Formats: sequence, C-alpha cells, structure tokens
Amino acid sequence: MTNSTTKPRARDLGIPLQGKTGKYNALTDIDGVTVGHETIILGEGQLELGNGPIRTGVTAILPRADQNDPVFAAWSCLNGNGEITGTTWVDESGFLSGPIMITSTHSVGVVHNAVIEWSQRSHRLNSVGNPWSLPVVAETYDGFLNDINGFHVGKEHVFKALKNASTGTVKEGNVGGGTGMICHKFKGGIGTSSRIVRLEDSDYTVAALVQANYGLREQLTISGVPVGMEITDLMPIENNPIIQCDEQGSIIVVIATDAPLLPHQLRRLAKRAPLGIAKVGGVGGNGSGDIFVSFSVANPHAMSDSEVRAVRMLPNELMTGLFQATIQAVEESILNALIAAKTMRGINGNTVYAIPHERLRKVLRNYNRLAN
Repeated sequence: MTNSTTKPRARDLGIPLQGKTGKYNALTDIDGVTVGHETIILGEGQLELGNGPIRTGVTAILPRADQNDPVFAAWSCLNGNGEITGTTWVDESGFLSGPIMITSTHSVGVVHNAVIEWSQRSHRLNSVGNPWSLPVVAETYDGFLNDINGFHVGKEHVFKALKNASTGTVKEGNVGGGTGMICHKFKGGIGTSSRIVRLEDSDYTVAALVQANYGLREQLTISGVPVGMEITDLMPIENNPIIQCDEQGSIIVVIATDAPLLPHQLRRLAKRAPLGIAKVGGVGGNGSGDIFVSFSVANPHAMSDSEVRAVRMLPNELMTGLFQATIQAVEESILNALIAAKTMRGINGNTVYAIPHERLRKVLRNYNRLAN
C-alpha cells in the first residue's frame, strides 16, 4: 500500500525532528512487520442509528510474516480510561501470539471474535503456543464523527485489514481504526515513524505506530512551539450535541524493535511512550486511555511447549539509546497522524478540521523552528 503523493508528512513540512529514520520511517521498517487498514466511510447528514453516517474502521499489525512464531512482548498504561484485550496473558507469558488490532471503542468485541475466527481459518490455533486465541484488540473513541452505536465494523472488515497487511509505506491519517479520530481538536488518526540506533557494533531499529485521539488544543506543542496557542480557530463544529468534543481523548501506541529484548525490557520501552506524547502536549487526562504495546522480532522460535530455548538479550546498560529512539518515534508518529489527516464531516454535520499546513509552517517560522 502507498501513500498519495499529495499527503505530506511532518518532515516534508520542515518540522525539525531528531534521529535517523528507517527506509519507510514506519513500523514496517522492522523486518517482517506488516500493517493493514480497512476504512469505512459512508453517508452524510443527520445521525440515523444503525444507518450512519459511518466514519470508522480497523487497523491490523502483524508482528511476523510467520504468525505461528510468537514474539516477546509487553504492555504499559499511563491513564486507564480505555480498553485493550489479551494483555493479561501477554503479562503472564511474555509472548504475543497473534496480531495487534486497533479499532473503535464499541467494535472491540466483534474484532476480537473475528481475529479468533481468522486464526482458526488460517490454521494458527493448533500450532506452538496457540492452542487457543486471546487476541490483543485496542480502541479509541470515534463517536463525535461516527455512528458508533450502529456497530458498523463487521468480521469482513477485520478479515480485509488482515489480508491487506503489507510491508512498505503505511497509510496515515483518516484510515483504518484512525478514521474518525481527533487529536488536539484537529483531525487525528494513524501515524507512524522509526529510528535507527547504533549500539556498540550493531544497528537496531525502533518504530512506533499510533492511533491518536487525544488532547486539548491549548496543549498542542510542536518542536517546542505552542502551536495550539497560536492556531486557536478551526475548532470542531458540533451540531445536535450527543457528546461534547471536550474530553481529553485516548491514544494507542504500538512499539516494535529488532533489538533482542526480553519482556521486562520491552515493558521498559513501552513506559517511554508517554514521554513522546508529552513532547506534543499530551498530559494523560482523566478521560484518556493511554495504552502502549511493545514487541521484539528478535529471538525467533523462542516459544516451545516442551524444549528449553536459548535466547539473546541486550544488556540493560545499552538500552538508553532505545529509550530515546522510542520517544522520538512516538513524537513523530503523532505529528505524522496530524499532518496526514484531512478535514472530515460526520454525524449531524459535525466537522473536525485538519491542521492547516501553511499556517503551521508560518508559526514554526515565527519561532525560528522551521527546518527548511
């Protein structure tokens, strides 16, 4: 899948960002990781429960090309007003045995069930470590733009997102689970980024993908500039209010690496995600679900039902560079989500505006923070 050439990213606008990126500056810079979206945009006008308008979808992240080979994984949370299934077993076992799915709040159940059916159909349930399925499904709320109680995500959409999962460029903005999302009162959604880190004599990659649906306007900070205090108009328009667009929101962050990290180290990586969010102005408000999952594609075939396995582990003393890379990748992923997203009108004509690119550049220029 490819991005349109008319959809720039943060670096294209001259936003100064630190660190060396991978080829795609995306989660797919991690060997074997694939990402797929299924986007549902239908209808205009007044909300008719069950009939739309629909502004939703689902995003699939597959950690390995061989899904029968579980990866070491961990998770963390900043503020818990959100949902992610399957993490009790990730905590207990240290392994992630299938895809990570991200969707709308009220679609978690159908996505969960669909992943189990997909696993059974693709003969993944009777392999090592997979006699059952406890899918990892995360959510953020899209009810300001979407007929969220119409339950429009079906198992066919989940199957398509999984089938669409590919390497290479990742679509960003109003796609997949990020279709109806809002970030700092601008249109938000899916964003991704990566960093290459040199440790001793080896290069490792750390990458992030976010579903950004959080934040108040006055909090928005880009490259240290109080952008939200400078661009105070273009606030969401709400007609026939159902839910006020004033909650602090939520964000899901998926972090992947090819560094040989064990589950306790991956938890340490996940705990750095909030620092990247904070650089863009997130505070983990009371209404926010800030949930982070991390995994490593190193140590293939570490899972066994009966045999002792030898695994590699990076020394803890070398992890600081990975922490920094995580923070940078999360920050840029959020910015890429904001930059890629386009203005969207949803239920009852509710409208969320895209961040205006040229005005953003002007603000950064005024603060001497524009890179080009």
